[in-house]
Amino acid sequence: MLSVANATLHYGAAQALRGVSLEADAGKITCVLGRNGVGKTSLMRSIVGHHRLTSGTITFEGKGLDRSAAYDRARSGISFVPQGREIFPLLTVRENLETGFAPLRSSDRSIPEHVFELFPVLKDMLSRRGGDLSGGQQQQLAIGRALVMRPKLLVLDEPTEGIQPSIIKDIGKAIRYLRDTAGIAILLVEQYLDFCRELADEVHIMDRGQIVHHGPAEDLDREDVKRHLTV
Repeated sequence: MLSVANATLHYGAAQALRGVSLEADAGKITCVLGRNGVGKTSLMRSIVGHHRLTSGTITFEGKGLDRSAAYDRARSGISFVPQGREIFPLLTVRENLETGFAPLRSSDRSIPEHVFELFPVLKDMLSRRGGDLSGGQQQQLAIGRALVMRPKLLVLDEPTEGIQPSIIKDIGKAIRYLRDTAGIAILLVEQYLDFCRELADEVHIMDRGQIVHHGPAEDLDREDVKRHLTV
């Protein structure tokens, strides 16, 4: 579904990515782990079109994305749930969800019922302003907005950050459901090791802008792998 090959990214003189390569397959959860500041968010924002690579390639369903704008990538089926959620605080929950209509054809502009099945609280709060929701509810709203776009690839940047444990469980169930039932390719950035271990099919660990380990989630129990994640 998604292939990143030898991705390099600079911010001026600073280098954020150093030859990063990874793949994300349909019906699988690919998790990217690493400490703060190692390039995880830079990689995700490059994939969705917010940053242009210095060199390297990004391919989605066999089509190169190097010259594609973020809105074209959204139209092709890539949805992004950014770190910090970035919902619209003055819009209602319904209006926030409807912003996901932007890349869709008129005939597809409806909120899928599974959004409310996965996150029932959103249905109960459709008329509430997004800024009035708790942090966990806003995270559910951000994921729901991404699902409105009918994604083939769902990119989630630290969805458990600052979220209470009960909602983390709900988000985990939703991600697992989307993998198993909808067959979506899911690319998940995390620092919460147990969350990744429970969900991931494949794990990539980043350090200093590079992939330093790649393998199945079971590898996270190995001491030589754990050392990449200790502060």
